[in-house]
Amino acid sequence: MARPLPLLLLALGLAAAAKSPYQQVLQHSRLRGRQHGPNVCAVQKLIGTNRKYFTNCKQWYQRKICGKSTVISYECCPGYEKVPGEKGCPAALPLSNIYETLGVVGSATTQLYSDRSNLRPEIEGPGSFTIFAPSNEAWASLSAETLDSLVSNVNIELLNALRYHMVDKRVLTDDLKHGATLNSMYQNLPIQIHHYPNGIVTVNCARLLKADHHATNGVVHVIDKVIATTTNTIQQVIETEDSLETLRTAVAASDLSSLLESEGQYTLLAPTNEAFEKIPRETLNRILGDPEALRDLLNHHILKSAMCAEAIIAGLTMETLEGTTLDVGCSGEELTLNGKPIIANKDVLATNGVVHFVNELLIPDSAKTVFELAQESEVSKSTDLFRQAGLSSHLTGSERVTLLAPVNNVFKDGLPVIDSNMRNLLLNHILKDQLSSKYLYHGQKLQTLGDKELRVFVYRNNLCIENACIAAHDKRGRFGTLFSVDKMLTPPTGSVMDVLKADHRFSTLVAAIQSAGLTENLNRPGTFTVFAPTNEAFRAMPQGELNKLMGNAKELANILKFHVADEILVSGAVNALVRLKSMQGDKLEVSMKNNIIHINKEPVAESDIMATNGVIYAVNSVLQPQASRPQERGDEPADPALEIFKQASALSKVSQRNPRLAPVYSRILARMKENSGGF
Repeated sequence: MARPLPLLLLALGLAAAAKSPYQQVLQHSRLRGRQHGPNVCAVQKLIGTNRKYFTNCKQWYQRKICGKSTVISYECCPGYEKVPGEKGCPAALPLSNIYETLGVVGSATTQLYSDRSNLRPEIEGPGSFTIFAPSNEAWASLSAETLDSLVSNVNIELLNALRYHMVDKRVLTDDLKHGATLNSMYQNLPIQIHHYPNGIVTVNCARLLKADHHATNGVVHVIDKVIATTTNTIQQVIETEDSLETLRTAVAASDLSSLLESEGQYTLLAPTNEAFEKIPRETLNRILGDPEALRDLLNHHILKSAMCAEAIIAGLTMETLEGTTLDVGCSGEELTLNGKPIIANKDVLATNGVVHFVNELLIPDSAKTVFELAQESEVSKSTDLFRQAGLSSHLTGSERVTLLAPVNNVFKDGLPVIDSNMRNLLLNHILKDQLSSKYLYHGQKLQTLGDKELRVFVYRNNLCIENACIAAHDKRGRFGTLFSVDKMLTPPTGSVMDVLKADHRFSTLVAAIQSAGLTENLNRPGTFTVFAPTNEAFRAMPQGELNKLMGNAKELANILKFHVADEILVSGAVNALVRLKSMQGDKLEVSMKNNIIHINKEPVAESDIMATNGVIYAVNSVLQPQASRPQERGDEPADPALEIFKQASALSKVSQRNPRLAPVYSRILARMKENSGGF
C-alpha cells in the first residue's frame, strides 16, 4: 500500500535533516562564508599555528579554540575551487582518480610515496577505495628515524603503511560512525573511527582536515597524522610501559585486568610512577591496602568512551566508570584535567580505546577520608580545629561518621580556643553513621558522638540540622561524609523555659510568662519559635503601660502568645519574607535585611538560640498584635467627638485650653493627620 504523500515528504525531510555532526559544522562554516561567494567556508585558524577548524556556532562567537584566540579566514569548501575573475569558489574540482586527487587536496607527499611504493597503479585503476591521506605537514612531522625506516624500504614498509590508510570501499563522513571500526587493506587490521558531537572526526586519533573529496575510484579524506597499526589492548599497553609499573601492580590487585583486555572503547588516564610518588606514603598505602578504595581510584581514571586529544577543542564533562565526572579540556596544545595540564603523553592507541599518561593521581572522593575531603574544600579551617581538639582519629579511620564542618568564613575572625566545652561542641559536629543529605527528612533525629540528639529541618530553600544549614553538596568519602554548614552548631540544652531562665537577659519575660500561666506550655514537647523580648525591651515601654500590662493576666497572655509560633523556623530558612501564624492568631512576618533577621520589621538582637522544643530569637522590643497597636486602639473618643473637632475650630481652641481634653485632642489631631495628610 502506498504511503500518503505528506507522510512521505515528512520522512524525507527528517532524513535530510539528520546530518552527521561533521556535516552540520561544515554547513555552519558554509553559511558564515556565503557573503564571500558560492561554496566558501569560514575557517578558524589558531594564531601562531597551522591548525584550522571548520567553525560551529559557539566557536564562531567565542573566537577561541582550546582557550586560544583564532583568526577567521575564508577558503573553498571541500570539493570546490576558485575560477579567475569570479567571486567565491564556483567550480567543482575536476573528478579524477585517487592518485590525481591526492595532489589537488594538499596531500602531495602521500601522492609521491604512493608512486615510490608502487601503490600508484592500484589507486589509479578501477575499484572503489577510501584513503585517509596524511597531509604534507603530517609526513614532515615524523621523526627522521621513522621516516627513514619507511622510505628506505619502499616496497614493503612504506607500501604496508599506505595500505593501512586504505579501505576497499567508498566511505563518506556520514558513514563514519562513532566507535566504528573499518578493516584496512593491510592484513584487515582495524582502523578506529570516532565521530564526536562537536563535528570532529578522528581516524586512529588523527583528525580529518578535509573530508569527502570524491574521485572516480573512491574518496579521499586528508588527516593530520600518519597513523600506525595497533594490536595491543589497554592492558597490554600497561604491561609494556616501564613508566606504568605502579599502575600495573594496582590493576592486578584490583582485578581490573579483564576489563582492560575486553572489547570496548575506553579512555584510560594512566597515572605514571611519578604520579603515585607524589602522594603521601600513608595515603597511598591506605588506598592500595583497601580493595574497594583502590577499585574506585582506578575506575575514576577510566572514561566510558574513547576520547582522542584532537577531539577536545573546549571543555567537556566526561563520566568515569566510577560514576563520577571529570572536566576534560585543553589549553593550547596541552590537554587538561579539572583545569590542570597534567597529561604527559596523549593518544597512545589500543585496540579497545586510547591511553593518555597523566603525571598526577586523580583520587576520587570515594577513596578519601573525611579529613582529606575537608582539607581540600571550603572547610579547611575546620580541619585545623578538629585536629587541635584531638578528634582527627574519628575522621581518618574506618569509623562510619558524618562531619558537620563550618565553612571557612565562619572563622574569619580566627579559630576559637580549644577547651573542654569547645571539644564537646566539636564532638557534636560529628554524627554517628555515614549519611546522605538527600535521604534526610523533616523532624528526623540524629545522634552525635557527644551523645546529643540533633533535629533535621527541611525548608523550601534550605536543609538544616539544628541552626546549621548545609551550604554545599555532600562529599561522600570511603567511610564518612562531609556536610559543609554555614555556622557553628549549637545543640539544644533544655526546653524553651529552661533556656530563658538560664539567660539573665530574659528575667522579666520569664516573670511575665509565669504570671500569664504559660510556663507549662513552653516546657512541654513541641515545635515553637519564640521571639523573646529582652529586659531592655520591657524597659523601653512606658511605665504605666507596662504596669497595666503586667496587671492584666489575660492581656499579658495575649501579648506573649503573639511572640510564639507553633513551628520551628531557624534563620537559615529566611531569605526573603516568611509568614508565621502566632499562637495568638495574628501573623508574624519574618524577613532578612542586610543579613539581619527582622520580625515585623523590628531587628532581631540574636538568632537561633536552640531549645529542645523550639528556637528562640532575642528581640529588643515588645511586639504588638494588630488589634493592640496604638493607631487601632478602641479607647479613643467616639466619632461624635471627632466630628466636633472637624467642624468647630472655636471648640477646638477651647479644647486645647482645657487640661482634661488637651491629651485627647492631641491624639485625635495625630489620627486626622495620618488619615488625611494634615489639616
